[in-house]
Amino acid sequence: METVELKVEMVGIHEKRLRKCLAKLKGIEKVEVDANSQKVVVTGYAHRNKILKAVKRGGLKVDFWSAQNELLTAYASASYASYGSLRFNNFNFF
Repeated sequence: METVELKVEMVGIHEKRLRKCLAKLKGIEKVEVDANSQKVVVTGYAHRNKILKAVKRGGLKVDFWSAQNELLTAYASASYASYGSLRFNNFNFF
């Protein structure tokens, strides 16, 4: 059994679309979605490239999760918590 971590750009309705795309693949055991960090963990016997291709066919922007995504998520949440708005190098985004 293999675990594949993906970074998927999504909003509320995209989670349903994501689950529908993955339901068509054989060998998927479990799908965990963390909408806040836009992280999706897929567990099963399907090949990681087939999983990526299925999500892309569903019209979602997707890439494999990397350690850099962990750092960006932690930095953004720390900046947001301390300033009340999201800031990167003195530029306000919200």
